[in-house]
Amino acid sequence: MASRYWIVSLPAQNSASSLWSRLQESVSKQAFDTPLYRFNVPDLRVGTLDSLLALSDDLVKSNAFIEGVSHKIRRQIEEFERVSGVDGGALTVDGVPVDSYLTRFVWDEAKYPTMSPLREIVDGIHVQVAKIEDDMKVRAAEYNTVRSQLNAINRKQTGSLAVRDISSLVKPEDIITSEHLVTLLAVVPKYSQKDWLSSYETLTTYVVPRSSKKLHEDNEYALYTVTLFAKVADNFKTSARERGFQIREFEYGPEAQEDRKQELEKLMQDQDTLRSSLLQWCYTSYGEVFSSWMHFCAVRVFVESILRYGLPPSFLSAVLSPPTKSEKKVRSILEQLCGNANSTYWKSEEDVGLAALGGESDAYPYVTFTINIT
Repeated sequence: MASRYWIVSLPAQNSASSLWSRLQESVSKQAFDTPLYRFNVPDLRVGTLDSLLALSDDLVKSNAFIEGVSHKIRRQIEEFERVSGVDGGALTVDGVPVDSYLTRFVWDEAKYPTMSPLREIVDGIHVQVAKIEDDMKVRAAEYNTVRSQLNAINRKQTGSLAVRDISSLVKPEDIITSEHLVTLLAVVPKYSQKDWLSSYETLTTYVVPRSSKKLHEDNEYALYTVTLFAKVADNFKTSARERGFQIREFEYGPEAQEDRKQELEKLMQDQDTLRSSLLQWCYTSYGEVFSSWMHFCAVRVFVESILRYGLPPSFLSAVLSPPTKSEKKVRSILEQLCGNANSTYWKSEEDVGLAALGGESDAYPYVTFTINIT
């Protein structure tokens, strides 16, 4: 599937069907590698010229917003599919592949009655897409909260001994707890281990001799136990801290370890559930946003064609997807079909505002804007 399309509108001074035949013939002869399709714009309600001019000022900004939401949802889908290791296949709109929906676009009269004022249609599309974006923010925030909690737990599992969860490193036989005795856990810098072993017995009174045992070591620290009388534990902690040894607060209990394990499993399950739910929501919402975007583009083609070619509406709109190497050739074909006089007028016009009417940075003698699907 192509990722970049042009939607264009050419002035049909006599017959749109005749112009379509000429366009098909020119493209097939001079740029045969360029797919070409009709873009069916319905007869919409024109309103006043002032209302069209006012509306055109908002079309570019609204288009950027709708396109942005579309891409945001698509990026979320791609991220989830990559994380989950699944390939959801081609994205669809109403069960039709995205590129097919664009190239065979049909206006949804039930959803957007053509007799409605153009401003009402455009505002309705904007509100609908904004609501989807808000909904996505809420759902993504819920998912990211759970993911952050999991990341925090994982950091505790993989960080240094100064910060990580040490419960998995301690066995029941490492801990002595009685009416008078208590076992503390000390985090000792690797370069200070000799200092620890030679001094821990004298950091305070009532320390059990030769009670310190190394449980674990990482790149920065070593984890030691020390057993002493409970009544001097606070004095020991103070003295240890003054010597650069960190006493980790820890209370061994099988129940606590089981609770932490269950919490981790629940968070992992919640993350998978939320990701799956959000991914399914994104599939559906992407289709809704893309459909809204194409209806918006149809309105845009209609408004900009009238402002450029005048009344009554008489224009041919089409979708093309030229390869990069054929773009100049296709632009030349479109320009020739607009007529020399019109072409000369637009080439000599330096007003930047006129370029904005066409939705592109350069002014062309026809309406044109680009649709980036990816």
